[in-house]
Amino acid sequence: MSVLRVASPEKDLIPLVFDSPHSGTQYPADFGFACDPRALIWGEDKYIDEIFGAAPSVGAPLLCALFPRTYVDVNRAVTEIDELLLDTPWPGEITPTPRSQAGIGLIRRLMTPTTPMYDRPLSVAEIRARIDRCYIPYHDRLKGLLDEAYRAFGFVYHINCHSMPAQNNFASYIGRHTDFVLGDRDGTTCDIHFVHALRDVLKDMGYSVAINDPYKGVELVRKYSDPARGRHSLQIEICKSIYMNETTGEKTRGFPALKENMDR
Repeated sequence: MSVLRVASPEKDLIPLVFDSPHSGTQYPADFGFACDPRALIWGEDKYIDEIFGAAPSVGAPLLCALFPRTYVDVNRAVTEIDELLLDTPWPGEITPTPRSQAGIGLIRRLMTPTTPMYDRPLSVAEIRARIDRCYIPYHDRLKGLLDEAYRAFGFVYHINCHSMPAQNNFASYIGRHTDFVLGDRDGTTCDIHFVHALRDVLKDMGYSVAINDPYKGVELVRKYSDPARGRHSLQIEICKSIYMNETTGEKTRGFPALKENMDR
């Protein structure tokens, strides 16, 4: 089974790399989830790979995961193991975080705060297999794409692409609505002028934009950023209600306009 896809640049490479780690919809046969399959749509960044699909046409590669984030989340540290999910103690390093303790670590224990993913504990072997088969290849390929651009230009901008629900049961901002959230981990992962330029472009398109509120960026922007050395990473979140029905997963009339704006 292929676990990732890279859309290569269609013209001369530019110092820009896009990745979509949560848009995968190919569910592995050994997933073994017990929740209602319809609930899994909530965990997908559905259509984000398509929304940013024009990247190669301007010289930027686009890396996409084909497996779902609910199977293994490449936007978590590999040590974010939820001990409550295991049938035996984890033999390696574990770094507890608020995410893993909430059941949404490297391997999800909960689909929603009240919906378990599984009706059984998982084995160490199962989790290691997901890491080896999906997590490591994704990170290796992303690092390779970023290194290639960095060698060519001496700097690189990494755009980590996501979608966000209009209301999030795991977050504390229920009831608010923002079209885009840009995350640079409080100014530590990306040149502030780049962040503000992107914010201004989106606002000129008519969108509402927040920075680091409530999403600051997670592992993929943390791990591959070093602004002092010219390695910039920025997370971009798009509100799903702009372009899709969050219940059915179907595109809405807003999709073509959003796609056209992201192409621009």
